[in-house]
Amino acid sequence: MAQPRYAQIKSHLLQQIEYGELQPGCKVASENQLAEQFGVSRMTARRALDELSEAGFLLRSQGLGTFVADSRPMSSMLQIRNIADEIRERGHQCQIEVVTLEQVEANEQQAYWLGLQHPARVFHSVLVFFENGRAIQYEDRYVNPQLAPEYVQQDFSCITPNEYLSQVAPLTEADHIVEALLPTPDIAKQLAIAESQPCLNITRRTFSKAGIVSFASLIHPGDRYRLGGHIHVSSHV
Repeated sequence: MAQPRYAQIKSHLLQQIEYGELQPGCKVASENQLAEQFGVSRMTARRALDELSEAGFLLRSQGLGTFVADSRPMSSMLQIRNIADEIRERGHQCQIEVVTLEQVEANEQQAYWLGLQHPARVFHSVLVFFENGRAIQYEDRYVNPQLAPEYVQQDFSCITPNEYLSQVAPLTEADHIVEALLPTPDIAKQLAIAESQPCLNITRRTFSKAGIVSFASLIHPGDRYRLGGHIHVSSHV
């Protein structure tokens, strides 16, 4: 089945970005130019540009035009998103390597993070996420076994912890902290980066109606990942 016309325009622009024909900061053809080039309506061309902008590939500036965004993937600071979905939305392949999946004795701090009395047994997983074969996230997660009792039985090479936990303990709220850090030797090895490479660390705790579900550290190489978003501000008189 042939692609919809707007999807053909998206594929064309993504290919130009992938092959370096359009570099970050380069101006992209306008809606009118794309409509004429592909023989479509301006609305169809606008949809292609809007979807690429929402996915983080393009930046649209009223009065100036549309430009190629920073080439690093970008995740929203305001939403809890499944990284596998972000990768697929960029038209890329997601691979997951399971480094650790076990039940462990939590220390006092880990038990506190999960709202449990110490001593307590908790689930622990370490995963590395790859985008087109390149590591972009090291995930170190502790999970409350009372709320996800079958966690260690899952095949996380096929389903992400985010997806699984959303099914068994739907998210109701979360808190997170974003900070810069240098990776430990082991994390640097897993991400295939130098130990001197600055990383972006998102520390996130998630809650369901029944209590605290998990506590995770999500570490990204600083030159491969970004956080960002668009905020609507209402004026009140």
